[in-house]
Amino acid sequence: MMTFERFILAFIGAAATTVILLAAVLPVDRTTFAPKAVFLSPDAVPEITSLEKRRKKSLTSSALSKVFARINYDFDAVQAGHVSVPRLFVKSLPVDMRRIRAAKERKKLFLLSVLPLILRVNDEIWAERKKLIKLKKLVNNRVKLSAEDRLWLAVMENRYKVTRGDLGALELGMDIIPPSLALAQAAEESGWGTSRFVVEGNALFGQWTDSSKSGLIPLGRAINSNYRIKAFRSLLDGVRAYARNLNTHKAYRSFRAGRSELRRSGKKLSGQKLSLHLASYSERGENYIRSLQKIITSNSLEKFDHLKLGDRSLRVIQRIIS
Repeated sequence: MMTFERFILAFIGAAATTVILLAAVLPVDRTTFAPKAVFLSPDAVPEITSLEKRRKKSLTSSALSKVFARINYDFDAVQAGHVSVPRLFVKSLPVDMRRIRAAKERKKLFLLSVLPLILRVNDEIWAERKKLIKLKKLVNNRVKLSAEDRLWLAVMENRYKVTRGDLGALELGMDIIPPSLALAQAAEESGWGTSRFVVEGNALFGQWTDSSKSGLIPLGRAINSNYRIKAFRSLLDGVRAYARNLNTHKAYRSFRAGRSELRRSGKKLSGQKLSLHLASYSERGENYIRSLQKIITSNSLEKFDHLKLGDRSLRVIQRIIS
């Protein structure tokens, strides 16, 4: 073996011996440390915690009010039926709703923002209901449906969670939600648009989800609970999910039956009357019903039940507020 090679081997052996000695004298500290947790009080929770929302320029209540004024979308005129409700669908509520000091003005802005969304979802449901009633008549008259119509019924039966071929059950679930009731629940569940859930997740109606990968964790949630408040990409998605919930969940069978009875008797769908069937919506039970009825009465929300969306498209303005 050459002198140079012997030198290299000797050097490597010495280095290895040094490492072993250092490891014995200075053992590796294997203790793990968690970062120090910082807990905020409920009042100190940031209004926006989503990185995506931080990147976007947030819509303010002042900007939205100016848009409404620009198109003559006035609360008192709408409530009186003097003007139609514009096809203006706000993607998210202003982040500074809680900073509007005058409660009356905050309520007006909230109702004007949410009303078109509810009317749009009701229009979607009503169009499907009209088609269902038409197909139901054909079936009762023993007319063979087209493959397209049979497929549509299969999709609807799956969506509304009814037995295949039970068109009566499908009609029971496929119906609108009175705007007065939907507005009252949205106001109650979101604190008139000021709650963390609606600001961060467009969650107007406080719907629960068991998903561990999505949703917002309530600040007061019990340690042994794993539910979250379901979040949505837009307010419209949240309204659709709310209507689907009332129209399909077994907890609201009484609600659907009561609505059907009003239909059979030729009476209008009353938010006050149908709210009596929603004790299961909240852990507060009867107190929750009383809160909804108070909101409907004190804000004259049943005046909104006869309103329809106008025909005018507002796509340019929609881009401004989306």
